[in-house]
Amino acid sequence: MSFSNDVRQEISESISDKDKRFACLYGMLLFGKSLSREQVCFQTESPVAAEQFRELFRAVFRQEISCREHIRKSGAVLYIYEITDKALIDSIFSKYRLSDGERMIDSEIIATSSLGVFTAGAFLACGSVNDPSKEYHMEFTVPEEGLAVQLATLLGDIGVTTGMMTRRGQYVVYIKGSESIEDTLTFIGAQQCTLELMNVKIYKDVRNKANRIANCDAANIDKVVSAAMKQIEDINYISKVKGLDWLSDELKELAEMRLENVDMSLQEIGDSLSVPISRSGVNHRFKKLAKIADELRNEVKPQ
Repeated sequence: MSFSNDVRQEISESISDKDKRFACLYGMLLFGKSLSREQVCFQTESPVAAEQFRELFRAVFRQEISCREHIRKSGAVLYIYEITDKALIDSIFSKYRLSDGERMIDSEIIATSSLGVFTAGAFLACGSVNDPSKEYHMEFTVPEEGLAVQLATLLGDIGVTTGMMTRRGQYVVYIKGSESIEDTLTFIGAQQCTLELMNVKIYKDVRNKANRIANCDAANIDKVVSAAMKQIEDINYISKVKGLDWLSDELKELAEMRLENVDMSLQEIGDSLSVPISRSGVNHRFKKLAKIADELRNEVKPQ
């Protein structure tokens, strides 16, 4: 089951009283496929949303409506409710104070406590949310521009940041930030899905931090090994040309320590010397060895 379907399922299970049923059905009707005096049509690929629409319509209007199924080329099932009975459409328009022109949200007919459930109805009609383990993205595909603007304003009132674009003649209100998606899911009654998203985000954050630490450690190891190989190259050249006994006691000890411990850091070498010195002290002595090796190389003239 997709994350969107998890949200729809949780929403459906939270619609428990008369005011919530009224508000949720209002959202589903207003954001549905078509809404006119000639036809009211709600369609969805979600069996959960389809069953919810049927149950809410029966609860609010005391009437059963039939659903037909259309199989898309992709194999997906499209559930379609078409209402053409004029008396029933008049009843819908009257109960929800709908206008014959553009669709507009009439917040005065919704109890303040039910605004979230109304928005849940809008989500059931035209909403989707991506799997948070892949991407933080939630959207509502709205049939009319004015309705899309009103929805964006409603979400903005609860602190949700939205964007809007057009896609194939419809208006898409989208949400990108994880916190805004969490707030929206909580607002529409999908608290468990909010917790799931938060858990995924925590896991991703921990994994990313672990990867950054691992990458940093790997880079540091590569840097230490690269520096050690250059130091060993210099030491071996000095040994070949002059012999390590030619060096001062402190440089000879350092050279031998490095030859025996390729993977030691400068600090570890400094701590292991007969007279421990700081990391910067070790680095200074290696610079002396590098200078000696360079001077010896320069003394060798081409034949």
